[in-house]
Amino acid sequence: MSAVTGARIGPNAIIRVAEVMRETVGEAGTADVFREAGLAPYLDALPEHMVDEREVTALHHALRAMLGDERARAVSHEAGLRTGDYLLANRIPRLAQRVLKVLPPRLAARVLLAAIGKHSWTFAGSGVFKAEPGNPVRVSIAGCPVCHGMTADGPICAFYAGTFERLFRTLVSRRTVVTETACQATGAPACAFELRW
Repeated sequence: MSAVTGARIGPNAIIRVAEVMRETVGEAGTADVFREAGLAPYLDALPEHMVDEREVTALHHALRAMLGDERARAVSHEAGLRTGDYLLANRIPRLAQRVLKVLPPRLAARVLLAAIGKHSWTFAGSGVFKAEPGNPVRVSIAGCPVCHGMTADGPICAFYAGTFERLFRTLVSRRTVVTETACQATGAPACAFELRW
C-alpha cells in the first residue's frame, strides 16, 4: 500500500487505535477492523517496537471502510490525543516540558517544532515533515502514511491533528486549535495543518 517499503513508524499509531476502538466499538468491532487490515495478530500482542508504515496505512484504510469517515475520524483523533499523552509521559523530558510551559508561546512553539522535526521519522515514516513557526504554526506531511492511497471529500488525518493538539495545548498554549487545511486524500500535494492560539 505504501510507496516505500521498509519505512517504520512508532507503535502508538497502532496501539492507541486499538485502545480507542476497544472502548468505543468493543472487542468484536475492533477484531473486524484489525482483520480487515491484516493486523489481527496485534490484538493478541500489541507491537512494542517500530512497525512497518504499510501496517498503519492498512489500519486507516480498514477504519474508513468498516466505520465510515465520521467514526474513523473520531477514533483517529482520540488515538492521536492519546499518542500525545504517551509522548508527554514517556518521551519528552520533564525539564524540557517545564521550560516550554514558561516560554512565550511563539518561542515555545519554535523549540517544540525543532524537536518534532528531529523525530519526524518516527511518525511520518517515508513522508516528509515540514514546519513553519509563527501564529499560526503551519506543518505538513508530504507522502502521509495515514491517508496514502485514499480518496476523500475532506481531510482525514485526524490522528496527526490529535497528536499535535495534545502537545501544543500542553506545552505551548491551552488555547491551541488544530485544523487540517489540506489532505492528500483530497488531491493536495501534502497533508497540511494550522495550529492557532
